[in-house]
Amino acid sequence: MEAPLQTEMVELVPNGKHLEGLLPVATPTAGGQRVEGPGRSCVEGEGFLPKSPSKEPHFTDFEGKTSFGMSVFNLSNAIMGSGILGLAYAMANTGIILFLFLLTAVALLSSYSIHLLLKSSGIVGIRAYEQLGYRAFGTPGKLAAALAITLQNIGAMSSYLYIIKSELPLVIQTFLHLEDWTSDWYTNGNYLVILVSIVVILPLALMRQLGYLGYSSGFSLSCMMFFLIAVIYKKFHVPCPLSPNATNVTSNISLVEIDKDEAGLQAKTEAGAFCTPSYFTLNTQTAYTIPIMAFAFVCHPEVLPIYTELKDPSKRKMQRISNLSIAVMYVMYFLAALFGYLTFYDGVESELLHTYSKVDPFDVLILCVRVAVLTAVTLTVPIVLFPVRRALQQILFPNREFSWLRHVLIAVVLLTCINLLVIFAPNILGIFGVIESSDTKSPSLLSWWMEKKGRG
Repeated sequence: MEAPLQTEMVELVPNGKHLEGLLPVATPTAGGQRVEGPGRSCVEGEGFLPKSPSKEPHFTDFEGKTSFGMSVFNLSNAIMGSGILGLAYAMANTGIILFLFLLTAVALLSSYSIHLLLKSSGIVGIRAYEQLGYRAFGTPGKLAAALAITLQNIGAMSSYLYIIKSELPLVIQTFLHLEDWTSDWYTNGNYLVILVSIVVILPLALMRQLGYLGYSSGFSLSCMMFFLIAVIYKKFHVPCPLSPNATNVTSNISLVEIDKDEAGLQAKTEAGAFCTPSYFTLNTQTAYTIPIMAFAFVCHPEVLPIYTELKDPSKRKMQRISNLSIAVMYVMYFLAALFGYLTFYDGVESELLHTYSKVDPFDVLILCVRVAVLTAVTLTVPIVLFPVRRALQQILFPNREFSWLRHVLIAVVLLTCINLLVIFAPNILGIFGVIESSDTKSPSLLSWWMEKKGRG
């Protein structure tokens, strides 16, 4: 009697290259003897679907080398975005208590959704979104997963590069104390975004493994920590309320002189009311702050790629990485929103750093914070690019071995297309019109752009 043909569901290899479908790992012979396929064993085939649900799934797709700490840095960097600049505005329009409730709810839901994602990947032994889609819905599911990841992450990268294009020239002009716009190349946003893409983003995007970006992610988080420390420091050095001539205040003056003759009892009462925090607020702007909160912890496109490269991977270990990353971002988000709100109260703008310009547009500390935020945004782009390249390889080259030429070309083509989109888009609304439904940071960036247009 012929021996039954043994099958293995999916094989994964580095950079998201998979062999789809059912691949034979053993062939029967006339004598009924089983002949193992090259480099395979029965034990390896059984590892994809563990017999006991209580045991951790055994993945044989890729031997990861990324440490626990580097994985936390990468996932935290994926969570952290420019949306942190709009959280103080969100708190001003929800109140401290309601803000804390919403932030906690979103953090818990994000952690639980990652738990479900890891559980589903563990059941079938697959750590790629495209292959999970293929197992669930066949080829349409695979295409849908790849398309969703591609659109979302291209939208995020476009938004980040547009921030660099818009803000970096202003920072350079302020540092050089240039009052009028010049035509020099170093104040041209188009040249600067290309320069940053070639010098900083492209070399990091060419790394073969995502784990190597742990160092740059750690530096990116350090930049955002500097932003948080500056926000806390400014809370005790910016007066409330701001005087009408607050723009003439220099950075080394902590109090604004107010004419005592004009400061009557009514003015003091109004100032006291303005500088009183609100714990629960509902207004017409509250609905616009909900998207900022809802997408504060979105990092799911990067979860499985980070899981793939984790050293000694297990569902429990990856869940700990996710929980720790979310907890760190939760504390940073709340502190940045709280101290930003308690500095300006209802006067805070949708982009927090612009509000500090009312106090002193040439404040060196705030200029350094702007540079730190731009650096953090720049170092986030390579993290976001990896899942897009992996998705394209899944669709276009599903059964190919790793190739440095293909690896480099996909990164170059992606960055070129995104740069062209950022350069030739008339404004950021054109970009949001394409990707706003999938971009995790578009709500806060869109409010920032509308605020900027309103001032212009």
